[in-house]
Amino acid sequence: MTTVDDASRPSRIAGPDEGISAEELQLAARNHGIPLEALRYDVTPAGLHYLLVHYDIPDVTPAAHTLTVDGAVERRLALDLAALRERPRVSHRVTLECAGNGRALLHPRPVSQPWLVEAVGNAEWTGTPLAPLLREAGLAPDAVDVVFTGADHGVERGVEQDYQRALPVADALREEVLLAYEMNGAPLLPQHGSPLRLIVPGWYGMAHVKWLRNIRVLTEPFEGYQNAVAYRLRRDADDPGVPVTRIEPRALVRPPGFPDFMSRTRVLRPGLCTVDGRAWSGHAPVTAVEVTTDGGVTWAPARLDEPTGGAWAWRRWHYEWTPEPGRYVLGARATDASGRTQPVEAPWNRGGFANNLVQRVEVVVLAE
Repeated sequence: MTTVDDASRPSRIAGPDEGISAEELQLAARNHGIPLEALRYDVTPAGLHYLLVHYDIPDVTPAAHTLTVDGAVERRLALDLAALRERPRVSHRVTLECAGNGRALLHPRPVSQPWLVEAVGNAEWTGTPLAPLLREAGLAPDAVDVVFTGADHGVERGVEQDYQRALPVADALREEVLLAYEMNGAPLLPQHGSPLRLIVPGWYGMAHVKWLRNIRVLTEPFEGYQNAVAYRLRRDADDPGVPVTRIEPRALVRPPGFPDFMSRTRVLRPGLCTVDGRAWSGHAPVTAVEVTTDGGVTWAPARLDEPTGGAWAWRRWHYEWTPEPGRYVLGARATDASGRTQPVEAPWNRGGFANNLVQRVEVVVLAE
């Protein structure tokens, strides 16, 4: 008798000399990161925004789509997209980052989507706030978690499931949390959650449930796979771990010069060069960015541009550099108002989550 276990394997850690597998390459072909040169855009074009699809992009017809709100509420609600569009409309620029960003740089490597550092984007999301809808439904006094269910369905580590994530009630009631139906002023694309998705500013991407079809209020903690098993920081398989929630501070360098096709090593001519990039954090506003040109031996302060996108959007920084011919390794690290700073050594965990290790950009400056 066959079961889902015949199609789904347990999680594992790659061997010491094990290369990227065909299964990982298959995931990498379905999903994509932002081209780092696109860090020049304040708002990431939809086609350049990072993408992670856990299962399949579901076949959802916007005109027939209904969002239901049920569970521990006074009244069950059912709203189609037209009804949601009649509610108050707001827009937020929000930096989204995959919780697994940086996973492929860990040693040993957790075997999964092999992200380097490009799993990020900064878009303008438009929709209606979630909190008024929950208040209208009437949360039970003993409500604990709010569960969000998408239309995507699959098997993961032997568990057949709809994609579901939960937020504690206090987080679900934050005024900036959106039921979004537009991205950058246009209806959501199928791969980005059409016709409706959740946007949870400050949290890693796993919380921003796409193809949203149901919101259920619970009076006990949600123990679904994506909350209780998948997205947790654990040292080994027996460690219960702690949940992955807010985005750790990160700065990325927009690679200067022009690239070598295969290695992506950057090539520059001597002279003044403005090195720039973006920085963000889900805990607190970024307050400082430092730049290294020698692989982290020394650091110098960069200049932060004035914020342009609000509290949840990334911030541009820049640094003036006049290199001599030679080889260099560039990187940047961000510090936020909570005192968190990017590490130089990667914080390892079994799932490969929240790895905000400083980026390395190899640069060759040509002789004149």
